[in-house]
Amino acid sequence: MTDPNRANDNTENSAPTGEPVVSKPYIMPDDPEVGSAEALTKELAEAKDRTLRTLAEMENLRQRTRREVADAKTYGITGFARDVLDIADNLQRALDAVPAETKEAADPGLKALIEGVELTERSLLNALEKNGVKKFDPIGEKFDPNFQQAMFEVPDASVPSGTVVQVVQAGYMIGERILRPALVGVSKGGAKAAPSADITV
Repeated sequence: MTDPNRANDNTENSAPTGEPVVSKPYIMPDDPEVGSAEALTKELAEAKDRTLRTLAEMENLRQRTRREVADAKTYGITGFARDVLDIADNLQRALDAVPAETKEAADPGLKALIEGVELTERSLLNALEKNGVKKFDPIGEKFDPNFQQAMFEVPDASVPSGTVVQVVQAGYMIGERILRPALVGVSKGGAKAAPSADITV
């Protein structure tokens, strides 16, 4: 025989109450109780970690932006500077075309013209240097393919082999980068350079 009270209990449990059922978030067994001091401490640590990460990312962004701005300022004129080098080369060729004896014996008009070309070349090189472009002349230095381009070899036993003994065309740097390598003649047949101390056999 069915117990009427039990039937009533089942009816009450299964009948809808009309109130929405709210699901509670699952709490891991080792999670601190919500609202407890331990939970608040954990939330504070997580917020602090997120804040520190955000600050680090912002600092990295600031440094990267600063580097990009500096690079743009230094190297933004690279194309223009290369074009200007042709003018500097032509001025130098014009001066080299006049022998020293001719300069000495030249009339005042020709001397003034030569001095004007020399002054123009100096002004141009000064303007380039103000904008971070520097001329370099590697005469007497050991050949370095990063900064020089060998055009020919010169038999010369008086200097170590691989020494720059002639500069056909000067090189230029822009900031820390090579703008144009120097065109050079390199010695051949001299004493070999001593091996580096850090090389082991």
